[in-house]
Amino acid sequence: MTRDEFIRRFHFHQRPLVTRPLLKRMRPAAVLIALLEQDGELQVILTQRQAGLRHHAGQISFPGGSQEPDDHDLLHTALREAQEEIGLNPADVQLIGQLQDYPVISNFIVRPFVALVTPRAPLRPQQSEVAEIFTVPLKHVLHQRHHYAYKLQRFIYDRVYFIPYQQRNIWGATAGMLRELADHIHPEYCRFYQPLNE
Repeated sequence: MTRDEFIRRFHFHQRPLVTRPLLKRMRPAAVLIALLEQDGELQVILTQRQAGLRHHAGQISFPGGSQEPDDHDLLHTALREAQEEIGLNPADVQLIGQLQDYPVISNFIVRPFVALVTPRAPLRPQQSEVAEIFTVPLKHVLHQRHHYAYKLQRFIYDRVYFIPYQQRNIWGATAGMLRELADHIHPEYCRFYQPLNE
């Protein structure tokens, strides 16, 4: 999907409202869904977390984290975390918009910001947290038929999504946010996925 087509679709469609209960005292956090244009196609920047971390070890995620007292707002949180985790300069980020806040099982309420990025310096992983930085074609993760769903009554969701790509498996909150982005861009296919246990 090209840059112009994505921007047009993102702003043309109304963001789908997902109704879900929220737990009390959830801590605010933010992630950056960073889109990089390569050879006329958009790529999603993702990270693989270090295997020795206490939380979410080895999982695939967006750059992001919890809001700090010095952060002006949640966008500042997302930009700060992206700079810390992958070396992305905030000046190289063009905000497109945001998705609906996404509660996660670790008791955070996460705000996903969607942005186009044009890094003027090579991205570099924060060694203590990030094992690898990689990209996945946006057209792959936006294709709902590439999404697998496992029906499960857990936390406040009725299913967990999985998005395989090459040797990797994107799942959990990262896949859930990508699923909501896909439904935003292609609402006509919002009922499509591959069921694993239904």
